[in-house]
Amino acid sequence: MDVTLHLAQDPEADELLGRSPLAALVGMLLDQQVPMEWAFKGPRTIADRLGANDLDAHEIAAQDPEAFAALLSEKPAVHRYPGSMAKRIQQMCQYLVEHYDGQAELVWKGVADGRELLRRLEELPGFGKQKAQIFLALLGKQLGVQPKGWREAAGAYGEPKSFRSVADITGPESLTKVRAHKQEMKAAAKAAKKA
Repeated sequence: MDVTLHLAQDPEADELLGRSPLAALVGMLLDQQVPMEWAFKGPRTIADRLGANDLDAHEIAAQDPEAFAALLSEKPAVHRYPGSMAKRIQQMCQYLVEHYDGQAELVWKGVADGRELLRRLEELPGFGKQKAQIFLALLGKQLGVQPKGWREAAGAYGEPKSFRSVADITGPESLTKVRAHKQEMKAAAKAAKKA
């Protein structure tokens, strides 16, 4: 993996996301209840605070939970809920150590088809179906991971130029389109709730 992503809209954070499978997974895990850029800048912030150039699943899994939560809580906090996100990141890293020898890319490397990849992503702690489909679409659209049937497994997020999620963000213009789509979806959900 060595591509340029534009999810954090920050060159150093995006560079890490583009070369580090674990950083990309951590960014996706953080992408809830905070702006996308904040979530995807998180992996770079964590690496910096650990004094590292990359994230290491073995190192994160072995961290003292309270110390790791404190690291994410330092100002500026990595997430709106740094304590619970620290726990989720450690759980995911522990899972990667147990099932994939700590190598995040083994989640998708050599996978037979899109359904199998979706299943593997859904098994990651903190990844529900929607998050797994979005990450699958990101893998397919921007990172060249395209097993047979990946678009179908990613659902609507796999559609070309759909601008539904981070999978479609390639720069400021596409970020604006994704934001507009999300606002439309929230407005529609709100209207449906009132009806």
